[in-house]
Amino acid sequence: MSDDPAPPRGPVPWLASVLALAGGATLLATALLTTYSVVQRWITRQPVPGDFELVSLGAGLSVMGFLAYGTVMRSNILVDSFSGWLPRRVNEVVDGFWMLVWAAVAAVLAERLFVGARETLRSGTTTMVLGLPTWWAIGLGALAFAATALAALYWVLRFMRGRG
Repeated sequence: MSDDPAPPRGPVPWLASVLALAGGATLLATALLTTYSVVQRWITRQPVPGDFELVSLGAGLSVMGFLAYGTVMRSNILVDSFSGWLPRRVNEVVDGFWMLVWAAVAAVLAERLFVGARETLRSGTTTMVLGLPTWWAIGLGALAFAATALAALYWVLRFMRGRG
């Protein structure tokens, strides 16, 4: 029997899982587009028009899609050099504090990205080659950071209840 706790359950972990799956699908599509563009360049000397724009949008969105899942699964890098000897409950308080800080940072980033999405929609900002509007990608980034803030708050509540 393993000492690892069961994976978290509930609506926040479910949302994080959905976002991670969407991020994975986006990353796969980005890799396939890159492969196709390189092959096309070898064969015809012409890449897929705007491939770098699509790859940059896809890569950014895929990374943001993984943030909430990484937070829910607590798969971030932990350094316990100074706290490993402390009692479990003290470590949970320390971890809860840093999760609260992460929730605040993610919430601020979500709000700023939301403002950015609204501004790019208002100004009509588009990509250079394909002329794609960019507001939707920034808006999806805002949603991903909002979900990450929720995931961090999920852990703060668990730590407060002593179920870390």
